[in-house]
Amino acid sequence: MSIELKNKLLGLLEKVGQEHVLRFWQRLDPAGQQRLAAQILSVDWQQCRRWIEDALQEEAPELPFERLRPSPYQPLAVESAAEQAFQRDCIAQGEELLRQGRLAAFTVAGGQGSRLGFDGPKGTYAFTALRKASLFQFFAESLLRYQEIYQTLLPWYIMTSPANDQATREFFAHNGFFGLDPAHVSFFQQGTLPAFDLQGKALLEAPDSLALSANGHGGSFAALKDSGALEDMRRRGVQLLSYWQVDNPLVRLFDPLFIGMHALSGSEMSSRALLKRDPLEKLGHFCTLDGRELIVEYSDMPEELLYAKDKQGRLLYRAGSPAIHLLNCDFIATLCSGSLNFKPHRALKKVPCIDERGRRCEPERENAIKLEFFLFDALPLARKTLVLEAERSEQFAPIKNAEGEDSPESCRQALLERSAGWVEAAGLEFPRDTEGKPAALLEVSPRHSVDRDDFLRRAEKPSGLTCGAKLVFGDERFFGH
Repeated sequence: MSIELKNKLLGLLEKVGQEHVLRFWQRLDPAGQQRLAAQILSVDWQQCRRWIEDALQEEAPELPFERLRPSPYQPLAVESAAEQAFQRDCIAQGEELLRQGRLAAFTVAGGQGSRLGFDGPKGTYAFTALRKASLFQFFAESLLRYQEIYQTLLPWYIMTSPANDQATREFFAHNGFFGLDPAHVSFFQQGTLPAFDLQGKALLEAPDSLALSANGHGGSFAALKDSGALEDMRRRGVQLLSYWQVDNPLVRLFDPLFIGMHALSGSEMSSRALLKRDPLEKLGHFCTLDGRELIVEYSDMPEELLYAKDKQGRLLYRAGSPAIHLLNCDFIATLCSGSLNFKPHRALKKVPCIDERGRRCEPERENAIKLEFFLFDALPLARKTLVLEAERSEQFAPIKNAEGEDSPESCRQALLERSAGWVEAAGLEFPRDTEGKPAALLEVSPRHSVDRDDFLRRAEKPSGLTCGAKLVFGDERFFGH
């Protein structure tokens, strides 16, 4: 069997000049041979050869920044009666699509919490001040509330990674899926691609293992298809996917305005935009190039464009991406068909590997090419796109760093400020210090309210809340002191 399997693998590898990955085959025990064989058979080597040949060429020329323009976006605040009527139509359309069960949730959650000093999948990180709720719990509570509001079913698809898949599944099982029906929560793993040396040869991490790395958040499209998730959505009648990243708990999972505007505009891929606080805020920029929308990373923008102003004195490139999107399932299927030019990026990295003698190498400088897809590279491939402004205080407070900006503490402060604002919008006072910052702790479970409007509707009920020296909540799903 070992000889037959090796011959099969050689037949694949010799066609693409990668037969060297079998150089240690005879040394391996049967389990090691099976492990390496499974990795080799999971790779589309013909496709990888095309990608790596492109990557070995001279680096692509810089974007023609002289032809770059800021992308138009739909503002949240509108004044004309026609614009207000259009927003009402969008909300009605979005609510109808939700009631019809045309939406599903999609969270990319392949990361670990190592940057936070946390040993485990990032989604399992407990971030709230009072309940110590995890990111996954917060999203699950939101889903339950949305299903309650719209009397519908909203399936949840969660993309993990080989490093955290099992731990993520166990976390959900241990917590009873936070009240969600497990039949409607699907886990699947992000894809991987081999790392190649600077001559285009696949690297080995060990005699029985390729040097594999995650294929980027843009690899989520192929993962949706390969896992059967796209087909599952088709069977359920799902047409739209609401995409967000696991590190942003303030995101509004299903915004009827956004959903309806996406549908009524005929968009295939829509995005939320934040107005940048300053030129150097680390958000990708929504731009257009020759009539096609794209996102240009903050690190790639020339300084003169970063600081450029319009006639009103605002940043010219002020629309930044918080990685919140709506995607048509049909568009994702087209991306996965190979009919669109959706290619990975080349990144030079230091990749530990073994040499031709099997000795471990820890490179001191870049020795490898990694291939990774960016989700936003799908934007210029869509026939129609839409960008809608998002209210930062209501929708964005990511947890990326252990301290300072975009940390658990900054997220907790943003969440507290949002909750305090909801209380004040309900006509109640909230304790604040001399600097105007909240002077009491408050946590509102998304199981009770998913946004300001939901909170205000529930606060009108007799079982709502009152406010005195301390906050008192009439609903057990409120938490505060």
